[in-house]
Amino acid sequence: MVKLTDQEFLELTGFVHKNYGIDLSKKRILIEGRMSNMLMANGFSSFRQYLDFLYADKTGNEITLMLNKLTTNYTYFMRENEHFDFLIERVLPFFERTRTNHTLYIWSAACSSGQEPYTMAMAIDSYFGAKKKSWNTVILASDISMNVLEKAHKAVYTAEEIKDLPPQWKSKYMVDLKDGTFRVCDTIRKEVVFRRINLMDSFKFKNKFDLIFCRNVMIYFDAPTKETLINKFYDWTADSGFLFIGHSESLNKEATRFSYLQPAIYQKRGGK
Repeated sequence: MVKLTDQEFLELTGFVHKNYGIDLSKKRILIEGRMSNMLMANGFSSFRQYLDFLYADKTGNEITLMLNKLTTNYTYFMRENEHFDFLIERVLPFFERTRTNHTLYIWSAACSSGQEPYTMAMAIDSYFGAKKKSWNTVILASDISMNVLEKAHKAVYTAEEIKDLPPQWKSKYMVDLKDGTFRVCDTIRKEVVFRRINLMDSFKFKNKFDLIFCRNVMIYFDAPTKETLINKFYDWTADSGFLFIGHSESLNKEATRFSYLQPAIYQKRGGK
């Protein structure tokens, strides 16, 4: 196993934290365990050699590969399904009553391989039914990893990956490719736009969002990084808009400007 020196560990964790917000300061064993075989397979005898190679790679591919090794792109359709129940039972009826221009801007801020934004699009289509044609719903789906974004854009999943979808959604929104895989139908795919976005960067969008999903990402962030990100989300949330985070995450109710609705669901103050 390739071991980290103290200096290499501080340099690597500092670089990742500064550029990507991920706190690996207590993950020395994890880094060595997950990276060692990859380093040796590529002819590196030390993390120093690997770091020099990492910094020299202008394509960004190597940093993506490293982040994929050190974090988990674990997602599935209907993950934390209570959120989609709330979306259908509370959020969409709220906007149907209050949104006169019939436009919704939605952001899946760490979409991984696409299951989350596609589930959102299915929920919206299912809720509105025939009325969906009169609504303009735009779902921005972003991730830092081009690898998962490529899979998300292809929208092809195995039978195992779609097993948690309601049966009626499977039949309506998934196309059987007859090879053991299924592709999200064009109606749903066209609702989602994929972009590579680093959550540590300044946000530049044309519109504020009525709904932001950022689930199971902030578990990798320290408190100051998390607070900064939540403040940026608040600034880019439309009045009365909603923020959904992972059930394993929480916001400081005393510090955040979001109003708490129920576990993992918040609304911008002034919303009803």
